Amino acid sequence: MRRRLTVVQLLPALQSGGVERSTLEIAQALAEAGHRAIVVSAGGRLLPQLQAAGGEHIQLDIGKKSLLTLTRVGALRRILRDVQADIVHARSRLPAWLGHWALAGMPAGQRPRWLTTMHGLNSPSRYSRIMASGERVICVSETVRQYLLQHYPETDPGKLRVIARGIDPAGFPRRQAMNHAARADIARQYPQLAGQTPLLVLPGRGTRLKGHAVALKLLAALRAQGMDARLWMPGAREAGREAYLAELEALAAQLGVADAVAMTAPTAAIAQAYAMADLVLQLSHKPEAFGRTVIEALSVGVPVLGWAHGGVGELLAQMQPEGAVPPFDADALAACALQLLQHPPPSPLNMPYSLQAMQQATLSVYQELA
Repeated sequence: MRRRLTVVQLLPALQSGGVERSTLEIAQALAEAGHRAIVVSAGGRLLPQLQAAGGEHIQLDIGKKSLLTLTRVGALRRILRDVQADIVHARSRLPAWLGHWALAGMPAGQRPRWLTTMHGLNSPSRYSRIMASGERVICVSETVRQYLLQHYPETDPGKLRVIARGIDPAGFPRRQAMNHAARADIARQYPQLAGQTPLLVLPGRGTRLKGHAVALKLLAALRAQGMDARLWMPGAREAGREAYLAELEALAAQLGVADAVAMTAPTAAIAQAYAMADLVLQLSHKPEAFGRTVIEALSVGVPVLGWAHGGVGELLAQMQPEGAVPPFDADALAACALQLLQHPPPSPLNMPYSLQAMQQATLSVYQELA
């Protein structure tokens, strides 16, 4: 029987986002396998979920970019010593630096093993290099692995492990048919989406990087060709993003599509949003490290249209190449959207990117180090 491990994950906080979600998913897998799962962070709204999953939390602000944060190396070292950590797993740059310094100050015989995960395509720098320092380095896609080797060529490729993010297929069940009832419900809330006309959905935070303006121009191009398409952008409306939203609303009015687009707050029912869509858009200007939207939508059975770069391009090339468009080619984007709407490609029968596969692969890396 494998011995019980104590794994300490380091990240800035437990508020929201992909890094936080992965942290909780691995804490749950560790607890279910009989190991001790500890998270060190500044805390946040996901703390009850961590505890419900069987994880423990130790509050220490190791993510704030301040000189004061550097004084917490000693406190972190004491935590690692007190819990008798076997493995320290850093998921973000500043916590990784603190973890690195904390371990460096421990006697070699008492030092936990060191693991990092590269969740993003951070700008190459000495500061970012710390994410390549693990005895094992998990890359969340082949795109991230290639990026790491390109910018940190001294890294030993043998210590890299590609473990793609995964979803619970039960949370994104394959639709048997278009969900017209849900579409009618959402149209009562947002009249711009009324009618049995093609619906495009672009989920994403209210930030310029997500490509909302590109989606508006695409909508205008489709409508100019006689297609009465509608566009829903859940997540575009966020507190603190009012100026950006006003910019998008002005662009929609200028393009003549304001009555056919709904810019809303994020929806907790994103799977249902996919189920009523004819096409899901992933138009991030900056290449994504993975592209969870792609596998979520394809799991539901909805075609995806996106730029052929980063993790999104990688996933589309593998699972639905018809939806991959050369980056920033607006004419090709409109032509591809028209083709996908008129002739939807078959959805993949199997979803290789499962949550369980991601959890088991990560636990296997822990066992490698242990």
